[in-house]
Amino acid sequence: MKNRTTRFRVACVAACYVATAGYAGATQADGDNSQQIDALKHEVNDLTRKIDELSRKQDAAATAPPATIAQTPTPAPALSQDDESVLHGLVKFLKGNEFYANIDLSVDDVTKGWNGIRGLPPHTYYKDGDPAAGTATPVGRTGWQPAIGTNATYFGIRGKHALGGDFNLVYQLETQVDVTSQPGTANTNSNSSSTVKGALASRTSFLGFANKDWGSIKIGKGYGPYKVATDRMNPFNAMLGDYAVIMGNTGGDNRVEFGGYLDHAIWYESPKIHGVSFNALVSPGQNRSGEDDNIAQGESDCTGGNIPGSGALAPSCNDGSFGTAFSTSLAYEGPASLPLYVTGAYELHRGVNRVSDVVGPDPNNPASDVVANDPRDIANEWAAKIGVQYLLPTHTTLNFIWEDLHRAVPQALAFQNERSRRGTWVAITQTLGSKDDISLGWAHAQRSPGDPGQHTTPTTSNPDNQSNLFTAAIKHKLDKQTIIYANWALTENASAAHYDLGAGAHGLKTDCHDASPLYVNDTLPDGNIVQVANGPFCYPGGHLMGVSIGVNYKF
Repeated sequence: MKNRTTRFRVACVAACYVATAGYAGATQADGDNSQQIDALKHEVNDLTRKIDELSRKQDAAATAPPATIAQTPTPAPALSQDDESVLHGLVKFLKGNEFYANIDLSVDDVTKGWNGIRGLPPHTYYKDGDPAAGTATPVGRTGWQPAIGTNATYFGIRGKHALGGDFNLVYQLETQVDVTSQPGTANTNSNSSSTVKGALASRTSFLGFANKDWGSIKIGKGYGPYKVATDRMNPFNAMLGDYAVIMGNTGGDNRVEFGGYLDHAIWYESPKIHGVSFNALVSPGQNRSGEDDNIAQGESDCTGGNIPGSGALAPSCNDGSFGTAFSTSLAYEGPASLPLYVTGAYELHRGVNRVSDVVGPDPNNPASDVVANDPRDIANEWAAKIGVQYLLPTHTTLNFIWEDLHRAVPQALAFQNERSRRGTWVAITQTLGSKDDISLGWAHAQRSPGDPGQHTTPTTSNPDNQSNLFTAAIKHKLDKQTIIYANWALTENASAAHYDLGAGAHGLKTDCHDASPLYVNDTLPDGNIVQVANGPFCYPGGHLMGVSIGVNYKF
């Protein structure tokens, strides 16, 4: 209404101006009239413009929401003493803990190499290892197979809680993370595990006490000092060709007997005094069976690997289960002026049950008193090694390890003892600038006293089961936390050897077994159909080779 009134007034004013101008034009000379008319027009235009601006402002004011009355904010309710205590504890917890992770993914292409590579002739395999039974041929894909896997990927939290007097409560909870596959039990057609690797605290986890002067004592599970002592000498950790393919690996399988987790353990870690440190661990057997063929109390797997019945064996822990374990190491690390690291380590597994290795009498002495599943094949196994690492002025790191593995069985069972042997490891890493390095490695496994036979090869004394591992890798740092890498590896087995490719922390395992099913249907004379144990079958002598490209990120 106000706008319309304003505009009406403007119109009246304009009309008066126009009338005045017309009257002036009728009574005055043409020159005077023209000047007056122009002046009146300018005044009318200015007035109209001002009134339009006023109208727009009034229209905007009419459509705007009503102004709100400013109110004083209501203060947040005060925290109770209990709430303040919880909040203070949470802040303290976050400040006193470290969250960390390692993420490693790769694309691999690997062949089992049964038919020979580099022009080498294929080996001849026999059914049940018996030449009289005819030759055997692997089932399934025997050539190159590409795959994508997760390697040594984990997430964890660790920290300490001050107890006063330079004493701290220390703890760590660490779990494996399967990025490229679903978490769950690890099962293949030749090896099974009931342990869920992706479960909370599935990796090194502990609770303990620490003091800078006397060291730390921890209870939980983790790698033994025997393995940890030489980890720094393995530039291919979690890659294809990890030195665990041979080092600490008594049988050549992807189970590394002297490089795995030791559960329900207690261990001591000394401080470094003049460069010298000492570590020791004990893991009680917790096995109610006198032959260690039960699952240890509180565990889900047989100690040392397979669940009962894995690999088409009898439903008991008779393929490497052991009782109490001891592990220890002594090391010296020099100052910056002497970049030398020297270590010695020892580990003992008591009462290792391998009665499944004995499938019959000694083929070289059929009249012997050896029988299938001979109870004498429960014996101690131990490993000892010496490692040396030195950094040259050329930024070249040299690594050397000598290792002795031993299984203490009586001489009557030596014909099937593949667990006693020696091995060596040599590796060199050359740093190239600030972001690149190249590493080369070679491991050698010497012959063992005997071999229990591998499905397609016979049991024999003095077998040709030596093996060589060749590994190469190039790493490039994108930044302090991110590395991309490419590597190549070859496990070159002699005719009776079955060392694998992928042992250690590499996620994708390649072994000597073919793709034949665990059981097959068999028709009885009466027409009934039953399932009988069948495969898979191990084909030794393979030259397993693979290439891998991956990325590693840490925080």
